[in-house]
Amino acid sequence: MLKISDFIIPDWPAPANVHSLQTTRQGGVSTGPFSSLNLGNHVQDDPLHVAHNRQLLSQFLPSEPVWLNQVHGIEVVDAADVDCEVVNCIPSADASFTTRQNTVCVTMTADCLTILLCDIAGTVVGSIHGGWRSLCGGVIEGTITKILTSSNVKEGHLMAWLGPAIGPTAFEVGSEVKAQFVAKDAQAESAFQSQGNGKWLCNIYSIATQRLNNLGVSQVFGGQHENFCTVSDSTRFFSFRRNNVTGRMATMIWLTAPKLI
Repeated sequence: MLKISDFIIPDWPAPANVHSLQTTRQGGVSTGPFSSLNLGNHVQDDPLHVAHNRQLLSQFLPSEPVWLNQVHGIEVVDAADVDCEVVNCIPSADASFTTRQNTVCVTMTADCLTILLCDIAGTVVGSIHGGWRSLCGGVIEGTITKILTSSNVKEGHLMAWLGPAIGPTAFEVGSEVKAQFVAKDAQAESAFQSQGNGKWLCNIYSIATQRLNNLGVSQVFGGQHENFCTVSDSTRFFSFRRNNVTGRMATMIWLTAPKLI
């Protein structure tokens, strides 16, 4: 049922041994507001449907993804340290990374931004769940710091891909959200457009790009330029802002052994 054309394949110049997949809502067995490839087991969907959907996904992956209990925080885990064979061993975190081959980092979203990372040599990958609270709190900074201190990757050698998320014409927030971002970084001011009455349109793609650039990640791909707005594209994407009760998509990244020349 699930086929490769149901995925989005990230378009970025990652090394050949870096593999990544973005699911859409197509190709699964869930019904109703979760139709059809819902991968979230915390959203009131039939657990048997979710399990079936994850089984369908597994044929495209080298191992079971290291699922996270995402809490809109800034905790980062090394996916290689998570034992997926232990029942219910799901760490509470909003980002993971790995240098180990065939270990799948994953984040789930339905409006929040996923950020994939890899280095130019193909030795490390990571996936970040970028809800606005996580972005404001520093989940990007925390993940990159963990990667740089846990691997041989040098600053400036990382690239990023931004996945589907609520777009800049759909993400309306209050003045308190804008104030929190600007208090952390004044340049975030440019990512907000006033709607009057204390409401603002927030461009989380712009904020994520600013944060990445500040950390030496100058190669940033995907994002709003790919027509990835989850709210406006109900055919491809789940959206919590649009439907409230809805499914979750998954964004995955992993390493394989580099090909010998």
